Amino acid sequence: MRGVIFDVDGTLVDSQADILAAMSGAFEAEGLAPPSKDAVLGIVGLSLDVAIPKLAPGSDHAACTRMVQGYKDAYASLRMLQGADVSSPLYAGAREALSRLKEQDEILLGVATGKSRRGLDKLIDAHGLAGTFLTQQVADDHPSKPNPSMLLQAMRDLGVEASDTVMIGDTSFDMDMARAAGAYFIGVSWGYHEASRLSEADAVIDSFAQLDAALEMIWSKANG
Repeated sequence: MRGVIFDVDGTLVDSQADILAAMSGAFEAEGLAPPSKDAVLGIVGLSLDVAIPKLAPGSDHAACTRMVQGYKDAYASLRMLQGADVSSPLYAGAREALSRLKEQDEILLGVATGKSRRGLDKLIDAHGLAGTFLTQQVADDHPSKPNPSMLLQAMRDLGVEASDTVMIGDTSFDMDMARAAGAYFIGVSWGYHEASRLSEADAVIDSFAQLDAALEMIWSKANG
């Protein structure tokens, strides 16, 4: 059996607008100037309790804690206003790629994301993806990426070895997590980190149409 584990934000769904709006709201509530778009997208993938102190290094723990909650509240409000399927649309080809993989008996799908459990559940429900991911690892239960904890747990859940596991993501945090877990990594060029930051990936794809070939290349290499 082989495990294929997906990141979510910037990989499966484009949640950029809501991430930026929610972060701006959290900072403004503290009387702080919002960080730049590049700065915010640069920390996507980290858990909020790690990401916000990086964006607000001059703020104390109490202020960062308030901003974490402010971000969560703002994000939930935006999702409720528009619906998760609208505020975080699937990237082109994502649904079809998941369907193709799910139909292969030897492939088991999972998620390893910096999102909360509540956020992931809402997203899966909105996009009709219930039953797609046999393991769902979220920030509530693990240290932030690139700590390999969530990927290691995903592999345990699926009963697959690191040598039979591929992580798919858009950030260097995903790549470093995969490396730390001993798994393979496919980077996607359409996400929130520049493709140049994914230079150590086993493959980088420019569309979901290229995913199957990239996986086959990795499996072939793994089998010698």
